Amino acid sequence: MMARLSPQARLSPQARGHLAMLLFSALVGGSFSLGSMAANLIAPAALNAARFAIAAVVIGVAALLTTGLPRSAARAPWRYLVLGGLFAGYFVLMFYGLKTAAPVSAAAVFTLTPLMAAGFGWLVLRQITTGRMAVALAIGAVGALWVIFRGDPAALVAFHVGRGEAIYFVGCFAHALYTPMVRKLNRGEPPVVFTFGMLLAGLLILTVVGWGDIRATDWLHLPGIVWITLFYLAIVASAATFVLLQFATMVLPSAKVMAYTYLVPTWVILWQVALGYGAPPLVVGVGIALTVVALWLLLHQGREGA
Repeated sequence: MMARLSPQARLSPQARGHLAMLLFSALVGGSFSLGSMAANLIAPAALNAARFAIAAVVIGVAALLTTGLPRSAARAPWRYLVLGGLFAGYFVLMFYGLKTAAPVSAAAVFTLTPLMAAGFGWLVLRQITTGRMAVALAIGAVGALWVIFRGDPAALVAFHVGRGEAIYFVGCFAHALYTPMVRKLNRGEPPVVFTFGMLLAGLLILTVVGWGDIRATDWLHLPGIVWITLFYLAIVASAATFVLLQFATMVLPSAKVMAYTYLVPTWVILWQVALGYGAPPLVVGVGIALTVVALWLLLHQGREGA
């Protein structure tokens, strides 16, 4: 029989948190690629209400089969409304923003999320962003922008903020605040249970706010790509990533958690290649290298917040 791994050889909670966010960034990258194909075929509120409903069923079943749903998790239900409202708001505003914002511009706005998360991490949890972490965040931001604009300085100079970008920025603001709030409001509930509560609350909010769009949607005659996107968003990019994010935020500082968003543009490129849209110019490899350097800095901070 194989010997058991020694305690030193096992992954620490912090290391598992980093691996969770690595997978998170890959799955989110897929949601951008597929979501862009269905963004104009269904109302954002209706799409996200269905997404939260499916994800809630999946996570609810997973909770029942694993940790169960203890009554203690229902304490202070307002916590779930806060978190559900923040995450539902992010997704709805993202799709509204993408109606008028160019994907490149929207992706550039998304790279501001880690810096905002660092600020909220200090305001909510008094988490300190060290000098090394700040350098890593800056390098990651530059690398992500390089990837987004495909290494073309002219494309970066031409960037301008329009109405869609402004709407999406508010959504990213909500996303960045959500990260430290998970850690602030969690009272020991397992990630899968806490995620289930957040999804139910988000579904309730979306149903109330978007009832008109939900009723007006012709669910029986939606294009196939909408259903493919919906189930990917609900099961993979919602249910799975919510749990990954919940777990990571309990063991890592908010700035580190959100730093993994710098990898999303790179994952989007890989998804686009897999979907047959071709490979980007080799010059974007510079940006990919910079995001790797940023993550290396975050992974080798020793005792500076894990």
